[in-house]
Amino acid sequence: MKILVTGATGYIGKRLIPILVNEGHNVVCAVRDKMRADKDYLEEERIEIVEADFLKPETLINIPKDLGVAYYLIHSMSNSSDDFKTLEEQCAVNFKDYLETTDVSHVIYLSGITNDDKLSKHLSSRKNVENALASKKYALTTFKAGIIVGSGSSSFEIIRDLVEKLPVMIAPKWLNTKTQPIGVRDVLAFLNRAKDKKEVFNKAYDIFGPEVLTYKEMLLQFARIRKLKRSILTVPVMTPKLSSYWLYFVTSTSYKLASTLVDSMGVQIIGKSSNINELLDVNPMSYTNAVELAFEKIEQNSIISSWKDSFISSGRLKKSAHKYINVPTYGCFKDHKERPVSDVKKTLNKIWSIGGTTGWYYGTFLWRLRGHIDKLFGGIGLRRGRTHQTELNVGDSLDFWRVIFADKKQKRLLLYAEMKLPGEAWLEFKIENKTLKQTATFRPKGLFGRMYWYSVLPFHGFIFKGMINNLVKN
Repeated sequence: MKILVTGATGYIGKRLIPILVNEGHNVVCAVRDKMRADKDYLEEERIEIVEADFLKPETLINIPKDLGVAYYLIHSMSNSSDDFKTLEEQCAVNFKDYLETTDVSHVIYLSGITNDDKLSKHLSSRKNVENALASKKYALTTFKAGIIVGSGSSSFEIIRDLVEKLPVMIAPKWLNTKTQPIGVRDVLAFLNRAKDKKEVFNKAYDIFGPEVLTYKEMLLQFARIRKLKRSILTVPVMTPKLSSYWLYFVTSTSYKLASTLVDSMGVQIIGKSSNINELLDVNPMSYTNAVELAFEKIEQNSIISSWKDSFISSGRLKKSAHKYINVPTYGCFKDHKERPVSDVKKTLNKIWSIGGTTGWYYGTFLWRLRGHIDKLFGGIGLRRGRTHQTELNVGDSLDFWRVIFADKKQKRLLLYAEMKLPGEAWLEFKIENKTLKQTATFRPKGLFGRMYWYSVLPFHGFIFKGMINNLVKN
């Protein structure tokens, strides 16, 4: 069967695709930017990658017509747009209009639990999308999930940051809000087993774990699993804005995403029971099991997807990665260095491991200081780290950089800066003729941008020199 997966570069999409392929299905991955698709997809004969932007109906003709099932996994947690709800609805309408011209018989939509009388802006939008997707041409199944717990999920990483960084927490009152977390493996099981199953056609189901927990209880259980002693005091005086800043400064989330999460965390997320567990033979695991399994993946360095690699974690980059791949020449400042390479493979492996826990090979404390300064001024700092220790793909976050191009065969890595800057910056590593070429490019914005470059020039002199020397060292 040919299956369409939208949101193919997202947290759930990247985990669902291998499951479908392993079952022998042909999978069509709809992405806005082919460069961001997993490079392994290019080598898999059962995967077809097409570029399609559901806000641009004219691009949807790239999607083949001979589909059996389609997954609608398009979500945005960014609240930067005033017409966010309209844009989400337009995506759904465009999806529906095009899918009705295909052979698809079943559409599966992953949404959020929307049973509370007072919904957040984003949960309200999810409900609106469900209505927009309904069709007489195909059957629609909607799964409404609670907090999803798994390695790389936003909820897991935020809870991890809070627990591991704060022995004592003075926290907002929304930590007493009740929710029903569900493991990501169970979410994937529901999505996979429902496809083309007539018993679930034109129905909506809440999917959730076996426990009702407050966010406070989730934090304390997480701490027990990590063998950490933690104390939490909730106070009623924290405004949503203060709560957002609290999450922003302590965790790896951006301020915009923190605002969205705070908006949603005030809403009780309790599911309605149904027969879906028995119908699809899924027995959701406990919160404790979900957390323990997540750490197994982390320890094995086998995290398939992370919310940090989504553009919602970006401080600056808003467009497709390929928009930034052509590094400008005119009106730019450059720091270019070259060194001979005796062991190309070893140097490449060093380049592909840069950042995160590895650091930047020279003056890492100064990189960390720059990260703290960036966060102080509302930037993303170094808190995102990297998803994999030794692998890089286009679109991955890498501390306060974004991977724009990564190809070991071509021996080239290009990064785009997402820290707060009075301009734009790129950092490129390229090996040609056994020579490592390292280039930092800065395109200033106005007089302040030029002043910034000259103020950091003395630091660049020894930081970039030390970095390239250590990259080529045997």
